Amino acid sequence: MNEQIKKFRDFRSKMNERILSQDNLVLKRLFNLDTNTYKEGALPAKTKEMLGLVASMVLRCDDCIKYHLEKCYEQGISTPEMMEIFSVANIVGGTIVIPHTRKAMEYWDILCNEES
Repeated sequence: MNEQIKKFRDFRSKMNERILSQDNLVLKRLFNLDTNTYKEGALPAKTKEMLGLVASMVLRCDDCIKYHLEKCYEQGISTPEMMEIFSVANIVGGTIVIPHTRKAMEYWDILCNEES
């Protein structure tokens, strides 16, 4: 596994466990809502992950971008589809999103090359 992917996943998992171990009801409910939001419903999970990625890019949250890139990859989104997702994010968010698009493209390439 690529070191960058492993580092991101390990840190996220470790800190989620740490946060949830504090048994804060509000945070537990928030984490639960987040998980359930992206499940299949009236919208397919694939569509929800694409929406989550666009929102994360517009809000410029690099950790969120990586998370949704991984989920989009798991949902079978192609690179041409990803480029359209990036296009929507940049139109909505403006040129300030371009640096995050660069990072997102780098991480997407890493994900796509994992199986090569």
